[in-house]
Formats: sequence, C-alpha cells, structure tokens
Amino acid sequence: MRIAVTYENGNVFQHFGHSEQFKIYDAAEGKITNQQIISAVGSGHGALAGLLSGLNVDVLICGGIGAGAQNALSEAGIRLCGGVSGSADEAAAAFLAGKLVFDPNVMCSHHDHGEGHTCGGHSCGEDKHGCAGN
Repeated sequence: MRIAVTYENGNVFQHFGHSEQFKIYDAAEGKITNQQIISAVGSGHGALAGLLSGLNVDVLICGGIGAGAQNALSEAGIRLCGGVSGSADEAAAAFLAGKLVFDPNVMCSHHDHGEGHTCGGHSCGEDKHGCAGN
C-alpha cells in the first residue's frame, strides 16, 4: 500500500491544490516500510491527481481539497482522507492503525482558512467511508 500526505515542515499541508511536496509512505502488514518526500512543484491543481496516480498512490491524506480535485482522485482510484491536520508521520501511522480522524465531507472552496481552521470529527476506522487502513 502507498500513502501520500500533503506535506510542509513535517505537517499535513492544508491546501491540496497548492501542495509543493508530498510525503510518500510505503506500507506492508500495517507498518511503514519506506518513506520519501516528493516535489510537486510545477504540477497545478489538475495535475496533482495524475502525479499521485503515476506514483501508484492508494490513499491521500490532506487538509482542505476542492471538489474538482476530489473528483480527479476518485477517477484515479485514490481514496481520500481529508480535513486532517497535524504531523504527517502521525497521520500515516493513525491511518495504518485504522484510527485516523478525518472529514469525509471536506471541502475547500476558499484559500484563507486562517491559523485556527480545523476539520475532522470522523473516525477513519469506519469502513463505510472507504478509508480504513487495514
């Protein structure tokens, strides 16, 4: 399994369409086996889903994300766990443990969330949203 997390300074970056980096985690048997940081510079909103698909990503963990990007990820077969904040490493580990808190209805229609913006309140272990890690 391959997990991508929008990435900036160790944390989940909050604006998918403006992501300059992704941290990619390879996992097997519920454990991270490899990790690397990939540059997305030069990839616009529409190209990011293609970039992730080309990297064989199965799951994306991110903060805010617009409807167009959500549709592109869905068409590429990439599961989305949006509305996540905090440490990228902790988010990936929580996903693998089936404990990632995310927002299945995340929507980013503006670019000024401010410092106190948070989303969430949904457990990733609830399989009906297609985001269980195991």
